[in-house]
Amino acid sequence: MADPNPASIFADPEDPITATVSGPYAPLLDVNLPAGGKPRRPFKGFLVILSVLLFVGLLMTLIVETGPGGSELTDLTLNAPAEFTNISAQFLEPASRGPSAGVSEKSFRLHSGEKAPFPWSNTMLSWQRTAFHFQPEKNWMNGTRDCVVVTLIGRLYRSQCPMFYGGWYHLFYQYNPEAAVWGNIVWGHAVSKDLIEWLHLPVAMVADHWYDTNGVWTGSATLLPDGQIIMLYTGATDELVQVQNLAYPADLSDPLLVDWVKYPGNPVLVPPPGIGLKDFRDPTTAWYGPDGKWRIAIGSKVNKTGITFVYDTDDFKKYELIKGVMHSVPGTGMWECVDFYPVSLTEDNGLDTSFNGPDAKHVLKASMDDDRNDYYAIGTYSMESGNWTPDNRNIDVGIGLRYDYGKFYASKTFYDQNKQRRVLWGWIGESDGESTDIMKGWASLQSIPRTVVLDQKTGTNLLQWPVEEIKSLRKGCKKFDKVEVGPGSVVPLEVGKATQMDITAEFEIDKEALERVNKNDEEYSCSTSGGSAQRGDLGPFGLLLLSDEGRCEQTPVYFYIAKGTNGHLKTFFCSDESRSSLANDVYKGVSGSTVPVLEGEKLSMRILVDHSIIESFAQGGRTCITSRVYPTKAIYGAAQLYVFNNATSSSITASIKTWEMKSAYIRPYSSYIS
Repeated sequence: MADPNPASIFADPEDPITATVSGPYAPLLDVNLPAGGKPRRPFKGFLVILSVLLFVGLLMTLIVETGPGGSELTDLTLNAPAEFTNISAQFLEPASRGPSAGVSEKSFRLHSGEKAPFPWSNTMLSWQRTAFHFQPEKNWMNGTRDCVVVTLIGRLYRSQCPMFYGGWYHLFYQYNPEAAVWGNIVWGHAVSKDLIEWLHLPVAMVADHWYDTNGVWTGSATLLPDGQIIMLYTGATDELVQVQNLAYPADLSDPLLVDWVKYPGNPVLVPPPGIGLKDFRDPTTAWYGPDGKWRIAIGSKVNKTGITFVYDTDDFKKYELIKGVMHSVPGTGMWECVDFYPVSLTEDNGLDTSFNGPDAKHVLKASMDDDRNDYYAIGTYSMESGNWTPDNRNIDVGIGLRYDYGKFYASKTFYDQNKQRRVLWGWIGESDGESTDIMKGWASLQSIPRTVVLDQKTGTNLLQWPVEEIKSLRKGCKKFDKVEVGPGSVVPLEVGKATQMDITAEFEIDKEALERVNKNDEEYSCSTSGGSAQRGDLGPFGLLLLSDEGRCEQTPVYFYIAKGTNGHLKTFFCSDESRSSLANDVYKGVSGSTVPVLEGEKLSMRILVDHSIIESFAQGGRTCITSRVYPTKAIYGAAQLYVFNNATSSSITASIKTWEMKSAYIRPYSSYIS
C-alpha cells in the first residue's frame, strides 16, 4: 500500500516538517524530455587554487631535497616526545565541497591558523600513491557504485557486484575527470578478472541531462531474467533536486559494456511528500519479494531521524512506496548509501540478496552524513511488511557497530555467485590538505575488497577479511616465532621493504600479569586516550608500522587490555596516527574500538600496508581500522617494522609472519585497445 506522506509519522510539533521542507518535486514520467546541454562545470575558487599552486611552486624551488634518513635508536620506550608530531594543522581551510549540493562533505577541512602548510617534495608525494589498491589514473574518486546482477533460477534470484558480465567484474565509481577535488561527478568504470588487477575503461556516464546535470551519483545495476541490464542511479537536477534515473548498456554484445544510454522517461522516482529535495538518494541493490515484485531501498531523513524507504516495482520504471519505513533511528541524521543483505546463521558462505529464511539474519547498514562513518546492525526482516527490526536496539544503526573505525565511508556489498561470498568495498578518502591533493594530482582510493560473514561464535557482529585473491601478490615470507618482548621494549624486525606488506601476528600475554592486575581501566577509549604512549598494566602492545630508524615517525597498531570493576577484561584494538608524520597539515588522531575476545583465543591481527594506507583487522575481522598516513621520513627504503610492548608490568610473546607485496597490474584503456 502506498503511503501518501511517509514523513508525517515523524512530525515534530516543535519543528513541523511542513514548515521546513518544500513540497514534492513534480513527477515528469512518460513524457518526451529534451536532453540537457553541456553539464555546468563549477570553477569557484579556481583563481585561489592557481595562486596557491604558484606560491607553492616558488617555495619548492627554494627547498633542497634530502634523502629520508633517521637518527640512531637510543630510547626503547614510546614515551619520549617527538619534535613536531603534536603540531596541529594551522592554515586556512579549503572550501566546503558537497553539502551545498545535498551530499556529505567531500573536502577534508583542517583548522585554520597562521602557519603555512608543510613543504612537501615530489619524492614524498610520489611515495603516497598506492601499489595494490584500486584508484583512478588521476584526479578525484569517491564511493563505489552498488551493482547487482540478477538471474532467474527457478524462484531464486542471484546477485553480484562489481557486476560480472562477459567474463569481467565491472566496477563503477564516482569520478571527477577534471581535478583532484570533488565536483563534476560522473561514473568512472574499470574491469577485472580477479578483483585485484584492473583495466581502466572510458567514463560510463556523464552529467548531460537536466535530471543529472549536477552529478551522476550512487546507483545499482540489475540483470533481468531476459538478459537486459538496467542501472538505477541518483541524479542531481539543474535545481539540485535528488531524483532516481534509469540507464542501460548500448550494446549487450560488448563484454566491457563501454557505452550506456539513459532512459528517455527519466526521472523514474522523485522525493515523496514531506521529504527534503536534497534528502533522497542512493538506491540499493534490488531484491525479489514474495509478491513477485522487485524491491529497492533508499536513504533519507526527517528532521534528525535517519530513515530508509522501500519501493516496489515490476519493471524498474514505475514504483510504489511501501507504507511506513523499513527502519528509522532518531538522532542519527541523513542516511546515505544504505545497504541491505542477508547473512547465514549456519554457513561461512555469503547469501544472495533475495534470500530470506529461518537460517538467516539481515544486515542494515547506512553511511551517516553527520559523522562520516558507516554503521551496521543485525536484525530480522519481514518480507510481508517490509520492516526490519534490530536484534539489539542498544547497538542500532548509527549508534552501535561500525564496519571500520578509521577512514572508511560510503561502502557497498555485493554477492559474488562465482565464489558464493559477499564482498564489501569502501571508499577511503584523504586526510591531508586539499592543496596537497592538487599538487600530487589525485585523491582517494578503494579499500581492498573484504568478504563479510556473520560471526557465528558471538552472533552479534560481522567478520570482515581481505579477499583471498590478495594473496596472489605475496612474495618472500619471513617468520618471527615466539619473540619475547618485555615491558617498555621495542624489537626491530628485519623484513626488507616495509612499505608494501601483508602481516599476520599473534600475541600471548603473561598469564600471571593478567591475574594480578587490579587497576580499573574500564573508561579507556582509543580515541580519547594518549595513544600508544599511554601505558597501562596490560598494554599497549602490537606493531610499529612505517617507522623511520629513529622513530620520529611511526604508526602503532596495537591491543590494550583493561580490567573493569566486575573483574572482566575488555580488549581494545587501536591505530595511533599521532606520530605518523612530521607534517603539520594532515590529520593525526587515534582511532579504534573494543574487540570481542573469547576464552581460549589468542590475540591476533592482520595488517595490509600499501604506502599511505594501512588496513588492520583484529580477531579474524571482528574490529577493523583503516588509516591514511603521510610520513615524510619513513618512506621508500627508510621505512621499518617493529614489534613493541609499552605495558608497565606484563611481558608478551609475539609470533609474526610478513610478506612483501608485489604491485597490482592496474593498466590504462589504451593498453587494451592498442
